[in-house]
Amino acid sequence: MELPKEYRRIVLGIEYHGTRYHGWQRQKRDPVPTVQWALEKALSKIAATEIKTVCAGRTDAGVHATAQVIHFDTAVQHEDKAWIYGVNTHLPDDISVRWVAETDDSFHARFSATARRYRYLIFNHSSKHALFHDTVSWCYRPLDLERMQQAAQYIEGEHDFSSFRAAACQAKNPVRNLEFVRLYRSGALIVLDVQANAFLQHMVRNIAGVLIDIGSGKHQPEWAREVLEARDRRDGAVTASAKGLYLVGVEYPQKFQLPVTPPGPFLVADSPN
Repeated sequence: MELPKEYRRIVLGIEYHGTRYHGWQRQKRDPVPTVQWALEKALSKIAATEIKTVCAGRTDAGVHATAQVIHFDTAVQHEDKAWIYGVNTHLPDDISVRWVAETDDSFHARFSATARRYRYLIFNHSSKHALFHDTVSWCYRPLDLERMQQAAQYIEGEHDFSSFRAAACQAKNPVRNLEFVRLYRSGALIVLDVQANAFLQHMVRNIAGVLIDIGSGKHQPEWAREVLEARDRRDGAVTASAKGLYLVGVEYPQKFQLPVTPPGPFLVADSPN
């Protein structure tokens, strides 16, 4: 639907620490803290009118983001710095607006996206990490990175990912194109870097669970293919913790000329690939 002439479509890049939030999406019943609730509350104060947002990807409870993208429509005329500094003034410390852009109504934060990228961080050490306990997953068993990368090759490409979706996932089509699955080590951290056209609910965490089981020696690398081909969630591994998951990138057609955010998070070195 075409916007009224006095309206503008504003796009924001958002970063957040998801630990104390019940996911991105505002809850209709029994309101609980969500990222969308906090962001819309801050935006509405700056706009002096109710603002509703649309996001690129609805992250689950406890999941973090370094590069979430949202849009909203408004007739309010503000300079870019007002949307950034003004909104951040009203946001809690664990949510931040990183950049702002203006587009036409052909842009949609969710439907215009061509790819999404997530990173999953595993602290692979005999003892847990106290300082980053809510920003990394922890595995005390030594993980064989080579075995995990071998297994990852079986699930790259376009497949039915029914074995890797949550039981409550409402997506009508379980087929997704997993563009790449990369793993690398940064000190005691193992970084799982994945990109796809879109993801099913818990898909990355279930991929992480399978690869962790393989890396620890519980299964052979070929087990990843067996899980994929089973198309049954019951044949997979335990869903990995939300603590280590980050939305780190959303790609859009170049015509929108949106800022590009480095993947992050800053506690890890970037991939050597």
